[in-house]
Amino acid sequence: MSKSNQTYKQLAIPHFKEVFDIIDEILVKLNIPYYLIGASAVALELLKGGIKPSRGTKDIDFAIMISSIQEFEAVVKALLKYGFNKVEAPWTLYNDKFNIAIDLLPFGEIEEKFTIQFNERYTDLHVLGFSEVLKESESVNIEEKSLKIPSLPGMVILKLIAWSDRPEERDNDLYDILRIIEHYFDLNYDNIMEHHHDTFTEEEIFDQLKIAARVLGRNSSKFLNVSDAIKNRILNTINDNVDNAESSAIAKQWVKNKDWELEYAVQILKEFRFGLMDNLD
Repeated sequence: MSKSNQTYKQLAIPHFKEVFDIIDEILVKLNIPYYLIGASAVALELLKGGIKPSRGTKDIDFAIMISSIQEFEAVVKALLKYGFNKVEAPWTLYNDKFNIAIDLLPFGEIEEKFTIQFNERYTDLHVLGFSEVLKESESVNIEEKSLKIPSLPGMVILKLIAWSDRPEERDNDLYDILRIIEHYFDLNYDNIMEHHHDTFTEEEIFDQLKIAARVLGRNSSKFLNVSDAIKNRILNTINDNVDNAESSAIAKQWVKNKDWELEYAVQILKEFRFGLMDNLD
């Protein structure tokens, strides 16, 4: 499903159009499938529901499906001609004119045990979940262009994996997951009413966030069902942050974002786990 009334102005990411036009031109010419991921993809998906972006970003992330490091180097070579420059990490390029960094995250046949081997120094770019999540991607239109992005449940899976890889520097992933939960009820109202009425409790207080978290967990579970590696990573991460509530890094970050009580943040995370387990094979 796609909706075509999004504009670059509404997306409110400086120079996104210029960068996207360059990426699209190069990758179409090289016949390389690509996907917008990360915070920009979350913002664009929420914008479909009329939800304005909440945080700016100077990083734009793309996942590119390639079979060899030579294909990757061909993309980098083409980008250099448009004013992008290499930085320390081989998957990141920076453009001085736009003041934007782009991450080009390769996946597909190039993977070896969910890891990309760039060189002796950089052998630890983890792409666990990319192939499974992006196989279920959605198309979204922005002005005259169309691009593929992960579904919201897929984004949650990718962001949980990215955060678990480097929790000390990935707080924004947890914020993006929280944003998705906050808006998931409204964005999926009809589907929830028709297919998930069992999530409505007899509590006096109707809690949309708890319902949203559980349904989001149910819809995210399909990615666990197709990969033991994803299942183990996600369940270990969630269990660590639910069973050890007082030291839950995810809950503590959400408390900072929303000024919640820690217990409530853990409850939201528990509902997400309940949802995962509801549909787990």
